Amino acid sequence: MHSSAAMERLGAALKRLPGIGEKSASRLAYFLLGAPDGLLLELSEAIARVKTDTAVCERCFNLGESSPCLICSNPDRDAALICVVEEPADLASVEQSGRFRGLYHVLGGTLSPIDGIGSDDLRIGQLVERVGREPIREVILATNPNAEGDATAHFIADRLSRAGITVSRIASGMPLGGDLEYADHVTVGRSIDNRRPLA
Repeated sequence: MHSSAAMERLGAALKRLPGIGEKSASRLAYFLLGAPDGLLLELSEAIARVKTDTAVCERCFNLGESSPCLICSNPDRDAALICVVEEPADLASVEQSGRFRGLYHVLGGTLSPIDGIGSDDLRIGQLVERVGREPIREVILATNPNAEGDATAHFIADRLSRAGITVSRIASGMPLGGDLEYADHVTVGRSIDNRRPLA
């Protein structure tokens, strides 16, 4: 960035955020330097409080203000239907589609042997336990339609094959290699509506 050490530190910190490259980090750093003090204070307080004011749901592992989360606490949701997603952002995309009225299970990622992420690093064991103790009739696997998401879906389907429940996979309305977080709500909704049995 060829500026002060403080600006260099800020740019380096911003580059560590997903989707932020060197040019974006530089633009953001210069924007923040010229921003009103009130905006900087509000932003720094929001960043400082995000971890302390966010709870992980003990049932589905969604993020919220309390545990259990508002979705798990809602008696109008279909508790016998679970949609399995990779991350909370994917859960938000499915919710925004308005087509799903069941509960969720957030894995915390996907299987990725290259990155050293195995089944013990995800919340697959908790899902299997949940299916064993709750009256579940169907698990919808809504992992992203890419190599890791497909591998994770097949692994989970195999683990749940003896549970006597329907295991389905979101339909191909999602583009191959796409992420739920960035898909439009109509596409996500169609993927939920057109899910198919996996095992």
